[in-house]
Amino acid sequence: MLDQFPITRKWPAQDPGLIQLYSFPTPNGVKISIALEELGLPYEAHRVTLSDDDVKSPEFLSLNPNNKIPAIVDPNGPDGKPIGLFESGAILIYLAEKAGRLIGRDAGERFKVIQWVMFQMGGLGPMLGQLGYFYKFAGAEIEDPRPRERYINEAKRLLAVLEKELAGKKWIAGDYSIADIAIGPWLRGLEYYGAQEVTGWNDNPNLVAYLDRFLARPAVQKGLNIPPVN
Repeated sequence: MLDQFPITRKWPAQDPGLIQLYSFPTPNGVKISIALEELGLPYEAHRVTLSDDDVKSPEFLSLNPNNKIPAIVDPNGPDGKPIGLFESGAILIYLAEKAGRLIGRDAGERFKVIQWVMFQMGGLGPMLGQLGYFYKFAGAEIEDPRPRERYINEAKRLLAVLEKELAGKKWIAGDYSIADIAIGPWLRGLEYYGAQEVTGWNDNPNLVAYLDRFLARPAVQKGLNIPPVN
């Protein structure tokens, strides 16, 4: 059933009846392994490094022409037909709907959850990703301070949005959901970037407690290390 997906030639499935995850433990990558663990959906993880040999290989591009992890193939997709998907937000929504969990209890709650998934996809993820580039990685060598200042300030603004929204709430959209699975790994990334102090992380007590709750979940702890880096 998976023969129609060329990606399986480079990353063969040991059990072709399972969801196949092609990923690396970045914030976007671990969203999907955490979701699969939380939802209890059987899957098989394949380590796809961020090197051109992997993400720009013909096999990977056949599934994701945008050459970014994560991506999945579900041999038991809608109407029993196999489906391949990329874009972590789309995958989260797909998996939650497949399992019938973590996406709200009715239509109104569902759209609230999706709203916050889109917030992460369109704002929090891209902005914190740019912050990491200009603060920790190659962009940190650029002498012009304006890129760093822009993304530091935008990170502060986005954190303030979440801090206010979480007042009196345990999770971002009511019950624990894929919205939290989308947001949590990116908040954790600030520590990896060494950017907690510069973004005023500790001035956001609701966010600090929120991330602690998220990281304390057993499925989160497991998903953060799937697939292993080495």
